[in-house]
Amino acid sequence: MRINRIAAWFLTFCLLAPAAFAANDEKEEERVKDAGQVMKEILNIPDDIPQDLLDKAECVVILPSVLKGAFGVGGSYGRGVMICRSGEHYTGPWGAPALYALEGVSIGFQLGGQATDFVLLVMNPKGARSLLSSKVKLGADASAAAGPKGRTAEGATDVVMEAEILSYSRNKGLFAGISLEGSTLRSDGSANEKLYGRKLDAKEIIVEHKVAIPACAKELVSLLDTKSPKNKSDPKSLE
Repeated sequence: MRINRIAAWFLTFCLLAPAAFAANDEKEEERVKDAGQVMKEILNIPDDIPQDLLDKAECVVILPSVLKGAFGVGGSYGRGVMICRSGEHYTGPWGAPALYALEGVSIGFQLGGQATDFVLLVMNPKGARSLLSSKVKLGADASAAAGPKGRTAEGATDVVMEAEILSYSRNKGLFAGISLEGSTLRSDGSANEKLYGRKLDAKEIIVEHKVAIPACAKELVSLLDTKSPKNKSDPKSLE
């Protein structure tokens, strides 16, 4: 009887496991699609991210629907994607996204109990390399500031213009720069494995181009290629 029960359990596992893995894949794909939708909506706001800043960004991190008090493993508050321009000096078209997680107790006091979308611009290769190599604490491991909004970044302070990462939030339709200092960003390794079907770190996805752009990311990549097709940073700053 015990053998029969074990056999029945094993058969049930074999039948249900593919569905469970497929569900996980769909969850990660939805996260990528949601990021594309958030970016599309934000770039259609009249006073959105200044075009000159977007054109000088090496990478963009998009975190849809971050919830106050959404405590998960490791205290995660939100998950999203990081997408970068391709090429050694980030001068090519936008490439495949890597999945990232945002963590930090300080965020909980800023969200007002509502789902909030975050967009972070990574403004130089140093900031990109930091995010690609390890967990980064904003304001400590990488300089960060609330991003200015409007048609251009004219009038932005020196602190903003020299920051490695600029952050924005959208809550209840209100779009504004927001400080995320003290929070941390890290590559979401298990989610990347589910999305791409094998173990990959963020550097392998973004810099080494070991995977093609997945179908769920095509809209996001196309949007960024259309809105900001060329990196307009000072070439010397990209070396």
